[in-house]
Amino acid sequence: MATSIPLLPNSRTEPDGSAVIRVLSYNIRSMRDDTRALARVITACAPDLVLIQEAPRFFRWRKKLARLAAASGQVILTGGATAAGPAILCNLRATVERTEDVLLPLTPGQHRRGFATAVVRFGAARLGVLSCHLSLQKDERYEQGGMLLDRLAGLGAEHAIAGGDLNDRPTGRTFKRLADGLQDCWTTAPWGSEFTFTPVTPFQRIDAIFATKGIEVLGCGVPLGHPGVAETDLVRATDHLPVLAALHVPAA
Repeated sequence: MATSIPLLPNSRTEPDGSAVIRVLSYNIRSMRDDTRALARVITACAPDLVLIQEAPRFFRWRKKLARLAAASGQVILTGGATAAGPAILCNLRATVERTEDVLLPLTPGQHRRGFATAVVRFGAARLGVLSCHLSLQKDERYEQGGMLLDRLAGLGAEHAIAGGDLNDRPTGRTFKRLADGLQDCWTTAPWGSEFTFTPVTPFQRIDAIFATKGIEVLGCGVPLGHPGVAETDLVRATDHLPVLAALHVPAA
């Protein structure tokens, strides 16, 4: 059983216009599991942004994703089927500047992949955001890692974050490629638990949140022991554990 852990800072806007935000990255397996448990986990984490992987992509997918957003105090920002699975939810604290869904080149025999991206503001803090779900195939995954870095840089925001299901461990070359150019938030400020897969017996970290160098990472990890996050809900919600980060984003 998880014990209680130190609390992450609450979201707030500082007098200088900078912002403390909470970001959650979560593979929700197309909402094929217990969606009420899923909504409870998201709600308890109190995120400003939710970077989703494996959002519903087929019949009435927008309605399903909207139902999850409403049940967890969020709204749909972008993504879903239009990004081949990645999506971004946000709360009403975010001011949306622009969004773009990107489909990546299709490798024959592999699943279509994509990025959900946005530029948002919290107070005077301007932030690029990207949600991803990278390939199971190692060479394609490595190329997608390079595309992720290029796309994040191309958002035109000094400060940016990316999160998702990497299908790679920290020792893998794609994970290392991202960590070389960005802060791996767990490594920078570990909090909670590390491993994200599987929920019943987690043994590896294949989900992560990354941030550009100017962002201060206040804590990041799996919210086991976080108030309101029940272990039974984590097991029932989906086949991955979520990653929660608290970040201080400087004013633009």
